[in-house]
Amino acid sequence: RPVGRYAQALEVRGAGRFLFVSGQIPLRLDGVLPPDFAGQARQVWAHVLAQLGAAGMGVANIVRVTTYLANRAHARENREIREAILGEHRPALTVVIAEIFDPAWLLEVEVVAAA
Repeated sequence: RPVGRYAQALEVRGAGRFLFVSGQIPLRLDGVLPPDFAGQARQVWAHVLAQLGAAGMGVANIVRVTTYLANRAHARENREIREAILGEHRPALTVVIAEIFDPAWLLEVEVVAAA
């Protein structure tokens, strides 16, 4: 059983399109970085949703999420925000504690979607 709200494995059948969304960073469009983890996480997910929307997709199309966290201390808050965004949708999921490209960024999220 998964230890959270995600799929241990997810099979995609009959998908005609795949969308690979690069790691989204927490900078707002005006270049401002939200000061706290929650603000950065919400901004990252806003970018993910914008990329999905531009491709005519949404949360239900996400088949895989990879999250890179700069600090394990943010794991619970990350999960809560991700679950609020995804709702009942349960894609395959990996969270990695990693050194992020810019030390001010507290996370980065990439997704794969299928339609």
